[in-house]
Amino acid sequence: MNSSITANFPSDFRCYWLYLPPMERDSGFSGFVLEHENDDTSRLLLSKGKWKGIDIDLAVNTILSRKKLKNKVPAWYSEPALVFPAKLSAEQCSSQDTAAYKAGIAARLLSEAGLPEGKGRIADLTGGLGVDSWAFSGIAGEVLYNEMNPALARAAGHNFAALGAVNIHVSCRELVSGSLRDILRIQSGNGTERKEEFAPDIIFLDPARRDSAGKKVFLLEDCRPDVLELKDELLSVSRFLMLKLSPMADISMVTDRLGAVCREVHAVSSGGECKELLAVLDREYDGECRITSVNEAGAPDGMNGSFTFFQSEEKTARAACPASEEEAKNASYLFEPGKSLLKSGAYNLISSRFDTVKISRNTHLYLFNDPGQADVLKYFGKVFRILDVFPMNGRGIRQAASAYPEAEVTARNTHMTSERLRLKLGVRPSDRYHIFGSEYLIITERYDMPEA
Repeated sequence: MNSSITANFPSDFRCYWLYLPPMERDSGFSGFVLEHENDDTSRLLLSKGKWKGIDIDLAVNTILSRKKLKNKVPAWYSEPALVFPAKLSAEQCSSQDTAAYKAGIAARLLSEAGLPEGKGRIADLTGGLGVDSWAFSGIAGEVLYNEMNPALARAAGHNFAALGAVNIHVSCRELVSGSLRDILRIQSGNGTERKEEFAPDIIFLDPARRDSAGKKVFLLEDCRPDVLELKDELLSVSRFLMLKLSPMADISMVTDRLGAVCREVHAVSSGGECKELLAVLDREYDGECRITSVNEAGAPDGMNGSFTFFQSEEKTARAACPASEEEAKNASYLFEPGKSLLKSGAYNLISSRFDTVKISRNTHLYLFNDPGQADVLKYFGKVFRILDVFPMNGRGIRQAASAYPEAEVTARNTHMTSERLRLKLGVRPSDRYHIFGSEYLIITERYDMPEA
């Protein structure tokens, strides 16, 4: 790494607690990155000797990471002084929207604990690129960022200073059983002052979800560090523990494994995809877990499609199901829940809360007639106008293909995949029309399209 960036880091950095003062920006390095951000990075690597005094490996990783962050974390992309030693960390980091959502949860928890706005301490013990720590720094008095990878920790310290996040302390230690107290013993200034205890009000953990072979894992015990092993130790020093889990994890399994202290689970979508599962543990809580799905983390309150329920509510809810194809023909609209709402498992509650009718018990598409409901449901997923309904047989497929030669196609709970049904229909892609194949073929157009 460029010497002007690493000068304040001791050689045995892994064993140190650091508080980083603002650091001088390396305008030569950042200028190089901006000048060459559209270049072929392979050619840059092959021409290392051409640019004396520039760490080309770091520059290339920074260029590639900035491309990943341009839409993901625009505030970081707009700051050219930032450095990124590994492009994988940019791929795996939280987006600006999901980090802000986590900071919102943290702010609520700190307020609930009786701490004034802008006070409280948050310890991010698996810091990574540092996007979550940066978001926490905007709502907390102090943040502890800890990362076991020295290169990432060095870069994060530099980046926090460049971003003006001066209330973040940086530590570089591995989080394992028994190491927590050492991580939380901080020393300020140049490292010569007395150590003090960093007493977090919230601990945040984002366990690595890949095994030693690089394969993705999603069971709690397969992630590193092992949350189940560390849970009691973490809760002994902090009332609240927030966990970022794989969006592939099963919510019921998560709540069962974490126990009665798991008070909340959030399924969070951004850009139309469920990006994160967040579990909130409270050592003072002993009750039923509340599930919240968010359809779009970056949208304003009231427009982000937030849907909250207790698991027992879904177990007792009953969904109305149509008895015939004729009932589907009489419906005006079709609702396709967003990814986070589907992930939450609120299949029956969607029907009862929004007064919709499921196509069938196991097909999570919903029919309704009230145009007022369409304006509500569009924040929770996609709403379509129903134009036609055909039987799911050879004749119906021919009729649908003839009447609507251009359409997107989705198959749900049928013997065909979406691609197989599209090939049978022989339709071309369309931004306007969408054919849903289940018990029957439902021809729709997007609700936000003007009526033909």
